[in-house]
Amino acid sequence: MFDRNALPKAVTVYEVGARDGLQNESIILPTVVKAQLIRRLVDSGISAIEVASFVRPDLVPALADADELLTELEPLLPSHRMSALVPNQKGLDRALKTGLREIAVFASATESFAKANLNNSIAGSLDIFGPVIKQARDADLQVRGYISMCFGDPWEGKVSPSKVVDVAERLFADGITELSLGDTIGVATPGDVVDLLKAFDARGISRSLLAVHFHDTYGQALSNTLTALQEGITTVDSSIGGLGGCPFAKSATGNLATEDLVWQLHGLGISTGIDFTALINTSRWLRDTTGLAIRSKAANALVDNKGMAEKK
Repeated sequence: MFDRNALPKAVTVYEVGARDGLQNESIILPTVVKAQLIRRLVDSGISAIEVASFVRPDLVPALADADELLTELEPLLPSHRMSALVPNQKGLDRALKTGLREIAVFASATESFAKANLNNSIAGSLDIFGPVIKQARDADLQVRGYISMCFGDPWEGKVSPSKVVDVAERLFADGITELSLGDTIGVATPGDVVDLLKAFDARGISRSLLAVHFHDTYGQALSNTLTALQEGITTVDSSIGGLGGCPFAKSATGNLATEDLVWQLHGLGISTGIDFTALINTSRWLRDTTGLAIRSKAANALVDNKGMAEKK
């Protein structure tokens, strides 16, 4: 049953379009355009943005300019929450040369995806992340953890919540400060969300430390988000224009679109600190400047001023 009184008064929208979104798009944007996008997102009021990834440039060409991009963004780093994905020690070494105050590490709940995406086992990848997390924390950086395949895996099928929490416990023991739970192929439904959060409760991990990261492959991202909000989650990942996708799921439609998320949150009276009109203007700018397809339903309704204005 929907209980509006159970909803949080404010939610942090964690924007992942500049990293998770762009790495899955066929168009490689110039560094200066990426920097413009991030500045526009900041100006719209988005308070948390994942901006880059320090992966090997030959593996993810779309994110090969991380060092140059962070130089462009240097004036913003002291006063804004920005992070970059760090896959290993070499990535951390690069990140530490920037003004970043937060990094992220990316783990898997399943062995199949760990092998396909990280070229390692779950245990092996966690062994790599442990020293990276410790060194980052010793340097006073916040560390965000991601766990992929939290609900379903294209090779292994439905994923047991206990497997997800096993990985989470190791990441928290190593020192992460926040954990994002990823529905990488977009198969979760609201009941799955409740079950996973209860599994965290059973291990004594506070929901205040958790974020959710939904893909909209099966059209469930917003309903899953609403469920998570009712369950006490207050940080939600999303991507401008719904950029991104999952290479392991046919017809994957990408991340939950930031515009759709903010439309829902504001409609529920939940504070985000985001200027929705500025956000829609950013969608229009992104489409017109880059040619990228905007998959947000709200943006497509409003970007050419054909839809209704946001209710104040």
